[in-house]
Parts: sequence; C-alpha cells; structure tokens
Amino acid sequence: AQGASLFLTRVTAWLRLSYMIGTCLSEQLKAIGVFLSAASSQRYIIEVLEVGGLLTFLDILGLKQAREEDKQEAIKLLQIIASGGRKYKELICESYGVRAIAECLAKSKLEKTQEQAQILLELLAQGNQKYQVQVYKGAIALLPTTSSKAQQLALQTLNNLQPIVKITYPCIIKPLLNILRSLHSEVQYEAIELIKKLLEYEIRSDLLKRLAGLLNLCKDPRNRPKILEDQSAPNLLESAPMFIQQAAAAKVIGILIQNSVDISEELMQHELVRKLLITMGNRNHFDSQRQASLALHYIVCTNPNVAEQVKTSMGIELFEMFMNDPENLYQKITEVHADALFNNKANLLLKTEESEVSPEAEQDGTSA
Repeated sequence: AQGASLFLTRVTAWLRLSYMIGTCLSEQLKAIGVFLSAASSQRYIIEVLEVGGLLTFLDILGLKQAREEDKQEAIKLLQIIASGGRKYKELICESYGVRAIAECLAKSKLEKTQEQAQILLELLAQGNQKYQVQVYKGAIALLPTTSSKAQQLALQTLNNLQPIVKITYPCIIKPLLNILRSLHSEVQYEAIELIKKLLEYEIRSDLLKRLAGLLNLCKDPRNRPKILEDQSAPNLLESAPMFIQQAAAAKVIGILIQNSVDISEELMQHELVRKLLITMGNRNHFDSQRQASLALHYIVCTNPNVAEQVKTSMGIELFEMFMNDPENLYQKITEVHADALFNNKANLLLKTEESEVSPEAEQDGTSA
C-alpha cells in the first residue's frame, strides 16, 4: 500500500513538472486514473489533492497545446474526484473549476470533449447547494459562444439546473433570445424549452415583451431587394440571422399561446396581433410569414373579437385564404397584400372598440 502511494505521488509530481510541455501526458493521466478508479480511491484522491493534482488537471483543460484526448482524460479524473462527495465538488469550485470547465466546453474542437465537460458541470451542481448558482451562471456565460454544440450543451445544462436552483437572472434574456438566430434546430429546441421554464419566474413579463418585440424586425415589404425577385439568384436573405430569429420568435409565441391563456392575454398587451400581421407581410423570409400566420390563426380561432379586426386589416379575400390555409398563405401574398399587412391598424382598432365599450359597461354596472 505504501509503495502504491509512493508511486502515485511521484507520478503526480512528474505530471506537475512536465504537463506544460506534454511529455508522456497521456500515460501520466491514465496511470493516475488507475489509482483514482480503485476500490480504495478515497485515500488516493486525498493524496493526489495534497500534492496539487487538482489544479494541474484544471490547467490541462486550458492548455492550447494539449490534445483533445488528454483533456478528456483530465475531465475523467475531475469527474472521479467530484463523485467522491460534496466537499470535493466544493474544492473544485473554489479552485475556479467552473470557469476552467466552461471555457473547455466552449473552445474544445471535439464534441466528445464538450459532452464530458457538460457532464462534469452538472455533476458539480448536484448536491452542492453552495455553488449551484455559480454553475448556473457559468452555463449562462456560455450562451454567446460561437460553437453551436457548446450552445446546445449549455442550454441543456440550464434546463436541467433550472428546477434545482429555482431562481433566474434578467441577464439571461438577451443571450437566450439571440440564440434564436441559430440555424441548428437542436439548439433552437433547447432554447424554446428553457423559455417555457423561465416563464414561471419573475422575469416573465420582460421576457414576453422582448419576445414580442422580435417580430418588429422586418422592414417595409415595399423595399424588398430586387435581386430577390430574380429566380436564378441565390436567396441572400433567407438565412439572415435577424429573420431566422423573427421566425423562431413567432414559432415560440405560437407554442406559448396554445399552452396558456394567461400568457396569450399578456402577449396581447404588447400589440401581438399587429406585430404578427406585420411579420406575415415580410416577403423577405417565408418561414417568418408561415410561423406568424399559424400563430395568428390560433388567436383568430379562439377570439372572435380579434377575428373581426384581422378581417378588417387583411380584407375579405386575403382573410378567406388565411382561414383556409394559414400554413401556405405566404405563397399567395402579393406586394399589395404585404403593404396592407405592414400598415395594419389592428391593435388601434381593438383599443378603440374597448374605449367605446367601457363607458357603457360602467353605466350598466352603475344602474344595476
């Protein structure tokens, strides 16, 4: 036993002296892993920590010259240490481990390394109440990264941690909504799931307001670039981030209003009907038109008062086409239709009606 401990100490010391230059790094990490995976691993974990092994493992995650395979081995050792109990998780967090692991997740070139880093992050939060929020904030910091895989894993972590931490921060709204610009469906899926969870917290009102605001991105359809009318030219704006974000926002809104009447009513306070009509007139991006049409169709079918105002804004012909086939309506929208949709006064009409009805309602209530 003493011989094993002596060997482990020497290998760890050798690692600390040579890891910067990468001499036998893989062999050193695997040798240490044999000890930490043993039945009596608690004793060996303590011995590795005593000679500074923890900081060395964390440093390896940030080494530019380190191979991805070596980073995976270092993460594996950190996972073993974290699995040893809460005190070890706290020690990793106190050693700036969350930042090192998050940066590794964001910058790693292999998805396997990123996935293992995510597992380690979530492991640090489990049963570690003292540093759960730190891990949560670390995941938020990953949202603006340029790696779609890192964004997906960060969102998964936030989705898993949200019911545990039971709090959130306003700073999450902007990077979360920016992620709706992603071309990757798996990233958008995770973002939508997180948005649904966050609506249970105090940031709900601000989140819904900004979500509805994303529908206002399109410009006047009369300014549609002529190059888009050329069928032989590539569709230059089809993948424009702001239009992808607009389409995603319309899709999210469509999901939310079907799941909750309260959310639907709250969104209506932010001129939702008018903004959806404007988005339907955005001939620069077909998916924006389609998603807005589907969301508005649900509102119209569940709210007769809105239906009348939408009919007035669209005109009878376009409204009938809209009711018959909302998903494919974008194919039939002409420049004239787009102009009418862009200049609609739906919410103004709704407010005018409400102001006219309210005094009568008050008089009825008084006379009663």
